[in-house]
Amino acid sequence: MASEGEGAVELRNKQVTLKHHVSGFPSETDFELRTSSIKLKVPEGSSGVLLQNLYLSADPYILLRMRNINDPNHYFTSFTPGSVITANGVGRVLDSRDPKFKKGDLVDGEIGWEEYTLVTAPETLSKIEYTDVPLSYCTGVLRLIGLTAYVGLFEICAPKKGEHVFVSAACGAVGHLVGQFAKLAGCYVVGSAGSKEKVDLLKNKLGFDEAFNYKEEQDLDAALRRYFPQGIDVYFENVGGKMLDAVLLNMRPHGRISVCGLISQYNTEPEGPKNLMQIIYKRIRMEGFVVWDYTSLYPKFLDWVLPHIREGKIFCIEDITEGLQSCPDALIGIYKGRNIGKQVIRVAHE
Repeated sequence: MASEGEGAVELRNKQVTLKHHVSGFPSETDFELRTSSIKLKVPEGSSGVLLQNLYLSADPYILLRMRNINDPNHYFTSFTPGSVITANGVGRVLDSRDPKFKKGDLVDGEIGWEEYTLVTAPETLSKIEYTDVPLSYCTGVLRLIGLTAYVGLFEICAPKKGEHVFVSAACGAVGHLVGQFAKLAGCYVVGSAGSKEKVDLLKNKLGFDEAFNYKEEQDLDAALRRYFPQGIDVYFENVGGKMLDAVLLNMRPHGRISVCGLISQYNTEPEGPKNLMQIIYKRIRMEGFVVWDYTSLYPKFLDWVLPHIREGKIFCIEDITEGLQSCPDALIGIYKGRNIGKQVIRVAHE
């Protein structure tokens, strides 16, 4: 609902805020849905851009920012209790005092979990120039999620044709792309996931050679030996814990491990792997990475991935929920394994 007083029209702006810092997995009580007001004009003297938000992203790293981070060397900074949660998203420009953006432009960047966002640092926004792919892809495959898969696989692990690649959390936002990228590179690819539905999707829709439900495996080492009798050349790590321990036993000499995430460790006392000596015996290279260190590769990545999407060689699986109020539950669902592919929230229709 809009109101007109002196000056610009004001709109009610629903927002999702952080109620308090969390210590475990997120729950509905950690968030607060509130309504504020926002003017439909960028303030005088500002170089900002006002957006109507269309799509918002829910990603695992958001939980890390919901915690009280005391380490000055930590890559992330904490959200302040009472502040709006921020994440990658897509919006339409309603007003702009930055010459690079005009009313009606579609943009993406870090925006709030809210209906409207005043972006005061417009250099963080990118104008969306292509309209032949879904706008929601700019929360995932065409932005940091896709770049994460690309960097972790090609820049860190450099798979060769015919090599054997294993992807954990293979039906997640990053994992389901990694497997497809590896297939395009001519690799044998196996993924693990947490349900029969996800396993079927990996094999029948996304082109994985094999996939298995880790919840049904009593012995992960035996499962990996079954699918990789000759060993693993490349492991894209999303999980950690017992899976990583089993993978180390099954790596080939000079194998490469790209550590993207350790979601099994996010809500527990960190569990150290027991088989680290395998890294020495097998001369394994294991490297962690943060995608923001590789943003210079984005143009190269986009030139590579867009043609594959347009040709139908890469599928982006999206789990889209409706309405701003669904943001908390969408994030919670990631940690419960409910989502399939990229978790996206549609706030308004295009």
